[in-house]
Amino acid sequence: MTILTALDYAAVLVFALSGALAASRAQLDIVGFAFLASLTALGGGTVRDLLLDRNPVFWIADPTPLAIACTAAVLVFFTAHLLESRQAVITWLDALALPIAVAAGVRAATETGQSVPIILIMGIATGCFGGLLRDIVANEVPLLIRTGKLYVTAAFAGAGAYLVSGLFWPSDMLSLAACILVCFTLRAGSLLYGWQMPVYKPRSPRS
Repeated sequence: MTILTALDYAAVLVFALSGALAASRAQLDIVGFAFLASLTALGGGTVRDLLLDRNPVFWIADPTPLAIACTAAVLVFFTAHLLESRQAVITWLDALALPIAVAAGVRAATETGQSVPIILIMGIATGCFGGLLRDIVANEVPLLIRTGKLYVTAAFAGAGAYLVSGLFWPSDMLSLAACILVCFTLRAGSLLYGWQMPVYKPRSPRS
């Protein structure tokens, strides 16, 4: 198993759990659970592979991620009622999946010989699109745009940490670890301590 495959599998599992929990909040049937879990789990990687022209897309070349997502959906369908706060669990599962998916994105872009800006964009796209699609389909305010929470910024910083660490250490594993650590630290810090970037505030309510 390659590093990229392992990252994809891990991101798929955690994102699928969050997608299935979102389906439980929307009170969908078991097919709806499988659909939303798969959309969340595979969305970011699919966008990445299409943009990078990686043919076939990762879950078509190897259906294992699809099986992982559907299995997670079935598991959550029968256990979601045991959770006290499903929204809180979704938020933290998303925070855990985000850095793994960002790492998968930068790794895929690096393998195909992309430039620095493309590596950054692929990291962000892989990390963010699955959760964005989940929230839109579930009719929730996307975590990506909730005021005062580091999300895209955390993904960007993680992808940047991958590139910067690669300048100092030849080990790709260390670079991926730096990516995951920086991204998760920022995202978790924003949830626990309110870390945030300055936000736009209009001078007048009408402007």
